[in-house]
Formats: sequence, C-alpha cells, structure tokens
Amino acid sequence: MKSRLVTVALIVFGITITGSSCDVLTQVASTVNQTGTALTTDQVAQGLKEALKVGTGVAVKKLTATDGYYLDKIVKIDLPPETQEIIKHAKKIPGLDKLLEDVVLQINRSAEDAAKQASPIFVNAITSMTITDAWGILKGSDDAATAYLKNKTFNQLADLYRPTVKKSLDKPIVAGISANQSWNTLTQKWNVFASSMAGKIAGVKAVNFSLDEYVTKQALTGLFVKVQDQEKLIRTDISARTTDLLKKVFGS
Repeated sequence: MKSRLVTVALIVFGITITGSSCDVLTQVASTVNQTGTALTTDQVAQGLKEALKVGTGVAVKKLTATDGYYLDKIVKIDLPPETQEIIKHAKKIPGLDKLLEDVVLQINRSAEDAAKQASPIFVNAITSMTITDAWGILKGSDDAATAYLKNKTFNQLADLYRPTVKKSLDKPIVAGISANQSWNTLTQKWNVFASSMAGKIAGVKAVNFSLDEYVTKQALTGLFVKVQDQEKLIRTDISARTTDLLKKVFGS
C-alpha cells in the first residue's frame, strides 16, 4: 500500500513539473489498479472498448426481444402528444380504446424490430475510439461512455433508423396488421368524429401526423437509456465486469 501511494505521489509530482503535452498518455500509463500494477494506455483503451461492446450488446439484446420496449416502463413508446385529444375523447367513439392500445403495441414492436440495426454502427464507433477518448471516459461520470457513443453515432443511427423504422411500421408484425395500418385506422376514425357536429361542438381537431420521425426519436432515446444503464453497472457493480480486462480497468 505504501509503495502504491509513493508511486501515485511521484506521478502527480512528475506531471506537475513537466507540463508535458502528452499528459494523457503519462496519466493513463501510470494509473495504478487494485492489484498495485500500472495500467498501460492500451489496456485502458481496450478496456473501454470492451465495456462499450458489452454494454451496447446487452442493451440491444434486451430491446430487440419481444416486449423489450413494450413492457419496459422507462423506454416504452407511448402515443405522440398529438393524440391527447383522441385519448381524452376515446370513450365517445366505439372501438377507439382498442385501437389506441393496438397502435401502442405496434409502434413498440416496430422499435424492437428496428433496434437490430444498431450493433454495427456501435461497433464502428467503438473501434475508432482514441487513447484520449478512452482516458476521458474512464475518469468521467457514470454516463461518459454513453455520451461519447451518442455523440459519435446518434446522427448516423437516426439516418439508418428512419427507413428501418418506416419499414418496421409498415411490417405486419402483430396479427397480420402493421403499426401504420392501425394508426391510419385510428386517425381516420378520429378525423370522421372531428369533422362531425359532435366533434365541432367538442372543439376537437383532426390529426394528420406521421409516426416515422416520432418513433425513430423515441426508439433511439430508449436505446441510449439502456446503454447508459449498462455502463453504470460496469462502473459500479463488480459482478457486471464479466472479463479480466474489465475488472482490471474499472477496478482502478
């Protein structure tokens, strides 16, 4: 223990007096882990990449499973805000309650289907991580790796997800009916009511809204929530560090 403290003290002293432009490399190479041995820059980088691969792999696996979105209270995709009037008046229109539930189930199934596209994008971003990125992530907050990944992949994932989500929304996933079919049936039924005398008296408006962009955004938000959960586990729970490298790097 004494030698470990001396080592750390010397590192701090050395960094202070040198002011080297390669501070990051010096710090990473000199970090002392729980076993008392120094972590190399390569170990830190590889450990962070491994943590992200494990975290994103678990997150994608959970969300692509049946009910991965639908039965998860945190990431479940509810109806868009534009449907609040429909929900409020649903009981006035026969069958509308059932249609509302059908749409919610369908859009969550579509998100579960689309999440299968995330893994290759994540792997590409993880592979390109630099030593500087890795050191900042290791010493960062519980969501530093997720923030890095989101910054590197969100736009690319969104571009990939839009056509994928649209395809999933058009796919007859549940009982031979697609999410868009259920949504169109719901909005058509509602718009008939909105244009009727009863609807005009109630002061409601017709709904003309595409699910594609809304579901894309919500699906990606849920995906990064799950990645963040896995990152926090690896940082704080020893049992989540499933390899020797993860134990060594995150035990430092």
